[in-house]
Amino acid sequence: MTNDNALIVESAISLLLLLIQVPATAILFSRLLKGPRRHPPIEPQQPTPELLGRVSVIVPTLNEALRISPLLAGLSQQSYEVREIMVVDSKSSDGTPDLVKASQQKDPRFRLMTDDPLPSGWVGRPWALHNGFLYSSEASQWFLGLDADIQPHPGLVAGLVKTAEAQGYDLVSLSPQFILKYPGECWLQPALLMTLLYRFDPAGINTEQPERVMANGQCFLCRRSVLAAVGGYSSAKSSFCDDVTLARNIAIQGYKVGFLDGAKVLKVRMYEGAMDTWKEWGRSLDLKDATSRSQLWGDLWLLTSVQGLPLLIVLTFLLISPPLSDSPTPSLLLLGLNLFLVVIRFAMLIAIAPSYDRTNAKGGWLFWLSPLADPLAVLRIFLSAFRTPREWRGRKYT
Repeated sequence: MTNDNALIVESAISLLLLLIQVPATAILFSRLLKGPRRHPPIEPQQPTPELLGRVSVIVPTLNEALRISPLLAGLSQQSYEVREIMVVDSKSSDGTPDLVKASQQKDPRFRLMTDDPLPSGWVGRPWALHNGFLYSSEASQWFLGLDADIQPHPGLVAGLVKTAEAQGYDLVSLSPQFILKYPGECWLQPALLMTLLYRFDPAGINTEQPERVMANGQCFLCRRSVLAAVGGYSSAKSSFCDDVTLARNIAIQGYKVGFLDGAKVLKVRMYEGAMDTWKEWGRSLDLKDATSRSQLWGDLWLLTSVQGLPLLIVLTFLLISPPLSDSPTPSLLLLGLNLFLVVIRFAMLIAIAPSYDRTNAKGGWLFWLSPLADPLAVLRIFLSAFRTPREWRGRKYT
């Protein structure tokens, strides 16, 4: 191929990539510009008398003995706003019920129950939460679902309820502060998190479109009356991302749904190492159970354009492309756009740094190199988007 023909091909490819990337960049930029207007992070608060007994806490468990202790201790530190703490166990075989019983001896608000056998069509987590809802006290005004890997700070529940009532939310969930320990996850986990941040409005922004609502079931507060009106978790019974599915169903009904920054009131240790993070978290990040097919394809296009391709395109120019002086104008525009996207991505690390606890992490500095994992993170979303999980938390599904 002659040099002129090579430049024509390069120019054509560059134009095609620009057509793909420029609209996606505009969408991303419109979302990032909302950041300065977001609701500030939730702060721990002391309860006040009107909050007495307003909240029922529900914790679904299945073999959580190695990580539930910080949650149990943190819940005991919540004050009189918590009426009851129901742990709905799915027949754990690792001593999880014994830990709950030990907490019950110190704090009578704890209750341990075993959920009924899993019915056909239900996923384990929403089934456990649905059982907890059905058996929780009707005198409580708020239902708070917490995952076993959460580490709540004192004042979490009071701060969350006060914020929800002050802002008029019917449902509000929180993004946590993630605890990182090992080098691989310090590098990979922020790249996977970025796939969510690029697709949705920042935490603390009220999303007007129900189909774009974001939620996190690790800390999920809902008015009991609202949950009763939508049939508990039944509308999300078959979803592997039941939190987002239920939140969007509730938003469609006209209720006010919020997703706020909870880094100051709760931490979470989700998975042990990069491989566990890749396998367990990666297979639910696509949110396909709560998303239409067209919306899913749109999200994949966006992530490919603004997160998966920029680093690869810049490296291609550096390693393969002819000197910049010989490159056609479309190629230079393409390089400039992708350098801009790479700079934005590294700048985002400053914004998300408070969402990570790297105090005891080995290789914590790899967090600052996590943009190098972006192509892998986008690949993980693609792999998950076209596969239905067959196993989740030790349960097998057909």
